[in-house]
Amino acid sequence: MSRDEIYTKLSAYIQEQFLDDSEISELKPDTPLLEWGVLNSMNTSILLTYIRTDLGVTVPPTHITGRHFYSLDTITDMVYELSLQPA
Repeated sequence: MSRDEIYTKLSAYIQEQFLDDSEISELKPDTPLLEWGVLNSMNTSILLTYIRTDLGVTVPPTHITGRHFYSLDTITDMVYELSLQPA
């Protein structure tokens, strides 16, 4: 899966799941998801499940950090890089 495909899927999922009742109307590549409260511990757990089941990428515990989950771009980069590693 290309980086663009991963970005598109993650963006759609985050908007649908976490922004419906939010004041945030537009999700940009560099929107600070943690800082703005889009991702909290529960939403991050839900997102990790989506990444594993729908995108087929398991995120190791060492990658569950603010640096990797800061924005849509950082999450996309992480998922893309992990998808390139052998299973």
